[in-house]
Amino acid sequence: MFANLKYVSLGILVFQTTSLVLTMRYSRTLKEEGPRYLSSTAVVVAELLKIMACILLVYKDSKCSLRALNRVLHDEILNKPMETLKLAIPSGIYTLQNNLLYVALSNLDAATYQWPSDSQLDSKELSAGSQFVGLMAVLTACFSSGFAGVYFEKILKETKQSVWIRNIQLGFFGSIFGLMGVYIYDGELVSKNGFFQGYNRLTWIVVVLQALGGLVIAAVIKYADNILKGFATSLSIILSTLISYFWLQDFVPTSVFFLGAILVITATFLYGYDPKPAGNPTKA
Repeated sequence: MFANLKYVSLGILVFQTTSLVLTMRYSRTLKEEGPRYLSSTAVVVAELLKIMACILLVYKDSKCSLRALNRVLHDEILNKPMETLKLAIPSGIYTLQNNLLYVALSNLDAATYQWPSDSQLDSKELSAGSQFVGLMAVLTACFSSGFAGVYFEKILKETKQSVWIRNIQLGFFGSIFGLMGVYIYDGELVSKNGFFQGYNRLTWIVVVLQALGGLVIAAVIKYADNILKGFATSLSIILSTLISYFWLQDFVPTSVFFLGAILVITATFLYGYDPKPAGNPTKA
């Protein structure tokens, strides 16, 4: 059962990451009339959806009893303030990372966003300035994600609290940090055109996929580990590249890219490879 959850969660993460990258990229570059949706508000809405989903899961685990749900939330969150505060650090990093992903995908193609390379430096569609901004956003998100992932894994595996309770705590701080970002960077635009300006069906798909990603990543870290999460995310590069090349037609793979892809696939195989123990040699 544990092994099944491990690989099912990894498979869902690959699918979710690939879908999110492509839809987010498309939503940020699609030309429509009126104002474009604000990425800072999308991050907040995704956190709120994640909290709601986790509360429903805790409600289900509590045998669909509102009294039991209230007791669990009170005992595990309000009565353990220090345990809850531990989630403020990875939550702040994840919120920063989610905002940086929108910045990156507004300035890079889907494949380059997942795999920074020099292959797009001569792109006619993207300026050198936007390339640099997008690349810096990707690199910052990568470094911050690694630390937050290890920190979150340590918290998940050293305590007995459920992964859904931890996600509620994570989402609570994420919502607060996200709202601060909305006020600081997009406060004027929100007061002028509203919090949900530019939202359409595609925007909501992106928001739901991002909320789902938070849940799936937590499950992967809980039932597998942060290294496998990194491998699953890397494998989605291959899918994103194929779709970006054949469908979006905004990326041309180079030999360097193919070399890196081969290394990722090989590393994933070697990490998960479990050689059979050699049999005892027969004595003469």
